[in-house]
Formats: sequence, C-alpha cells, structure tokens
Amino acid sequence: MTAEPNDTRQSRGDRQREAIITAVRELLEERSFAELSVSTISERAGVARSGFYFYFESKYAVLAVIVADAMEELDKLTHDFAPREPDESPSEFAERMVGYAAAVFASNDPIMAACSLARSTDAQIREIMDDFQDTVVDKIVGLVSQDTGARPVSPDIRALVRTLTAVTSMTLSHDSAFVGRDQDPSHAVEIVQRLWQYGLWGRDDVTS
Repeated sequence: MTAEPNDTRQSRGDRQREAIITAVRELLEERSFAELSVSTISERAGVARSGFYFYFESKYAVLAVIVADAMEELDKLTHDFAPREPDESPSEFAERMVGYAAAVFASNDPIMAACSLARSTDAQIREIMDDFQDTVVDKIVGLVSQDTGARPVSPDIRALVRTLTAVTSMTLSHDSAFVGRDQDPSHAVEIVQRLWQYGLWGRDDVTS
C-alpha cells in the first residue's frame, strides 16, 4: 500500500482545522459562546471529537484563533491612525477614532460578544486582548502627545486613554452595563465619542 504523501496529509489537516474554525464562526451567529460544546462544533465541522482535540485543546482555543484574526484586522485600521489635521475638530477626530473601532466590532459582533464572556475565564484570550489594547493605547497616546491643542482632563494620559479605550470596547460590544437593556447602542456610541472629545480636548467649542 502506497503511503499518503506528507503534503496531502497536511492539506487535509489544514482543511479540517479551518472547518472547525469556520464552524465556530457560524455557530456564534446562532447562539452564545456559552452554549457551544465540542460535540456541537465537531458535528458542524464534520469532524470527530478526537479530530477536534487533535487541533485544539478546547473551544476557547478555537475562539483565541478567531479573536487573534479580528485583532489583526483592527490593528491594520489603527495602524492608519493619523494625527488630527489642522482643519479637523476634536469632535471629528473622536468620531474618526471610534468609527474605526466600530467598523471592526460591527463586522465581528458575535466574536466580540464571545470575547467579553470568555476573557474573564480564559487566560489566552485575555492576554490576546490585553496585548492588543496595549498596542492601541500606545498609538493613541502618541497621537495625543503630538497634538498641541490637546487639554487632557488628567496629566496621566496613558491611564486616561486606557480608560477611554476600555469604555469604547465594552460599549461597542453592546455590554448591557454600558449600553443598557433594549436600548439603541448608537446613543451610547455618541456618548463615547463625546467622552473622547471632552477627555482629551475639553469643551465642545474647542477647535484648535
């Protein structure tokens, strides 16, 4: 019997691994992460439970891969953060920053909701999100430090930006503690934009 070539086995393995990842993405559109089981994921992916555990230790490990992809997408957007232009008001700049994040959260809404649930119980997901937040904070602190018109409400700009970033993340993930139950999340997003504006530039009539 002729042995199966290594590249063929690898290709099949890649397909099974991707099928598991795709299955979790699809299932998150239908139910919460807490409701997912390895059996349900394996059935949707068309692989045996033993096949699942060959590639991933748990459902959290699959989510970690998906989260890393989402964070990479957001990192590409934040990489293009540019300093506030001379003719760009603080409110317009705040809207631009929050808008970048909102675009990614909107396209990954079930994933972000799963992250909010999983970060408190899974160290790997928490580390991925914390590392990403550190990167975003560094970028925004750099932008604010270059802005001669900035008048932050605290001399500790890093702590201020970290707080604003955390509030933004929880609001965009539609956490009920920040958005409210059965409320239009767009209202909360508008408030977040104003928090950035007031926190970093002061009154809404500041234009410099």
